[in-house]
Amino acid sequence: MIQFSKEQIYIVTGASSGIGEAVAILLNELGATVIAIARNEERLNAMKEKCKYPENVHIEIKDLTEDIDGLPKYVKSLKEKYGKFSGMAYCAGLGELKPFQLVQYESLKNLFDINYFAPIFLIKGFVDRRNNIGNGCSIVAISSISALCSDKGHTSYSASKAALCASAKAIAHEVSSIGIRINCVLPSNIKTPMTAIGGEGYEDSQKSLYPFGFGEPDDVANLVIFLLSNKSKFISGQNYVVDSGGVR
Repeated sequence: MIQFSKEQIYIVTGASSGIGEAVAILLNELGATVIAIARNEERLNAMKEKCKYPENVHIEIKDLTEDIDGLPKYVKSLKEKYGKFSGMAYCAGLGELKPFQLVQYESLKNLFDINYFAPIFLIKGFVDRRNNIGNGCSIVAISSISALCSDKGHTSYSASKAALCASAKAIAHEVSSIGIRINCVLPSNIKTPMTAIGGEGYEDSQKSLYPFGFGEPDDVANLVIFLLSNKSKFISGQNYVVDSGGVR
């Protein structure tokens, strides 16, 4: 059974809803201390109230895109406030369903800011030896099945998630020498607020692709927890698809 101690401190972004919320709650239930980051203070506090050990959940209100270049310094400030980190789950993200002819530079940049640039610069801060415990650290980034099999309307979204997977694999090679692992989890449609971008009737239209139905946030969180734990100490630089066994 996977267990953590309160001395093990994990950053979880996007912790106010969806997959990030599920990861934060499960990490806490298994004993870890969680630094929960999101923009919405009310939803973060609601998440904290659901936790088994709320005293081991620390809320951080932060827009990760407001100063992307400064994110490594932000990680350093969190370390000075809470202590060195054992891992991080990057679960913040933004979806977009837009025909290619309507894609504009500004919306493309906004998508890359949260889905690619923010996680890369948070990871840059995390892997600084001064900010982590060293050997045994693990980072998990939530990508998407769209990184591997794009569908129409996903020009921008698929690109941002594919870029994250590619960079994470390269970084994994660089930081293995200091005992840090990095993996990506690539969910298909999960029942989160982001799923609503497909509009009314979207879930019904997609049923044929999901033999076991749309996933729940916990279905992804369980894999994230495994990859953060020492049970996966031999795994790094991998992309794990979570897609209900859909044929694509």
